[in-house]
Amino acid sequence: MKERLQRVKNRIAEAARTCGRDPSAVRLVAVSKTVDANRVARAIEAGADILGENYIQEARDKFNALYDRPVAWHFIGHLQSNKAKYAVRMFDLIHSVDSHKLAKALDKEARKNEKVQDILIQVNISQEETKSGIDAAEAVELITGIGALKNVRIKGLMTMPPFFDQPEKARPYFRQLARLRDRIAEAEIPGVAMDELSMGMTGDFEVAIAEGATLVRIGTAIFGARQ
Repeated sequence: MKERLQRVKNRIAEAARTCGRDPSAVRLVAVSKTVDANRVARAIEAGADILGENYIQEARDKFNALYDRPVAWHFIGHLQSNKAKYAVRMFDLIHSVDSHKLAKALDKEARKNEKVQDILIQVNISQEETKSGIDAAEAVELITGIGALKNVRIKGLMTMPPFFDQPEKARPYFRQLARLRDRIAEAEIPGVAMDELSMGMTGDFEVAIAEGATLVRIGTAIFGARQ
């Protein structure tokens, strides 16, 4: 575990240096979906400091077992509005907000918990029907509306490109998200920051880093293939 994790961190640092970026500007989200709490605990001991979870019930079980560990919890899967209360209690950052309805639900629950919930807006850059996310053309309007909410705070954008065997084929999608981030940042929408770009996974994270990723979501290279 420690060797695999270090190997991934080394690749992240090298990818950042290659394109003239500070390696500390790119953070690793260790995607621990379907991984049991004992193995996740070993990953934390090996140096994982951000965990990415996709499913609320599975995450609750692990969070309850590992709540005292020095790790941040990120939610990266599709989130239903009726699960907002659980997400707010557990997660430091939610990557997958794609509607005003969900943002309002998170805002309501965060207010109850006296918390400001950090979120990313998921953009469906590839316009695939099977993927969640707002259309890029509608992103500014959605972000402007969510920016008015008091207990959620937009920190940036997230996307998932189509799956390709060749990482270079994902580059245009990462580049589009970075350009969208720049346009939104230039608009200076009140209550909105564009500090984070969550993009890139095990097969393509080095290309994502070259295009500006600040959070890369990597599971297989750390935990092995999913069962």
